[in-house]
Amino acid sequence: MDRRRFLTKPATETSATAQKRSYLTNALLTNYDGKQFKFYDDLLKGKITLVNMMYARCDGICPAVTSNLKRVYAGLKGRIGRDTFMYSITLKPEQDSPAAMKHFAEMHRANLPGWHFLTGNPDEIETIRFRLFRWDHPGLDNNVDQHTGMLFLFNDNLSRNCKTPAMASVRQILETVSWMDPVPVQAARARRDAAKLVEKFEREAAWARGEKWAKDAVATLE
Repeated sequence: MDRRRFLTKPATETSATAQKRSYLTNALLTNYDGKQFKFYDDLLKGKITLVNMMYARCDGICPAVTSNLKRVYAGLKGRIGRDTFMYSITLKPEQDSPAAMKHFAEMHRANLPGWHFLTGNPDEIETIRFRLFRWDHPGLDNNVDQHTGMLFLFNDNLSRNCKTPAMASVRQILETVSWMDPVPVQAARARRDAAKLVEKFEREAAWARGEKWAKDAVATLE
């Protein structure tokens, strides 16, 4: 055993965690039930997360984004609330109390397990907005509405993140979520998909050869 590696590894992991906590912030956020969470320690650490920014009195893209994310939520059935979580953070916390966020979630039937609607200190939320969604372009970053249409995806265990349009197709968003998975999980999924494709091709070939048994089987695979 390499004693030096054994002794220094925990310190390295702690340092990496501290860096992520510092950059992503540990701002105190409140959900619509009044429960408080530390942003990194409670909401991001050890999880795969999907984060979007919105506000409850939005008459623009926010309701459409929420509707699209409901379909994404349904596509993640079995994962949401276990290893994957969704967070909608208000861009206007001075207006959006927990009660206002609850009204928005209930109005759009998005008050679902594993999906938090969050508000908090305006300065801390502004920091989160810049850390997660900035374009490094003053004209865009100073306009909060530029960030309501984006979705930030993060896998803390792999320190992997990316952004995708929140109004992208559900299939595209789910595929992007899959990129957050560890390589062995992605490989296993690819093998399953390949096996299904081979099976479909084999049955289509059998059907083309006149083997009637394959007709119904092909139809069920489409």
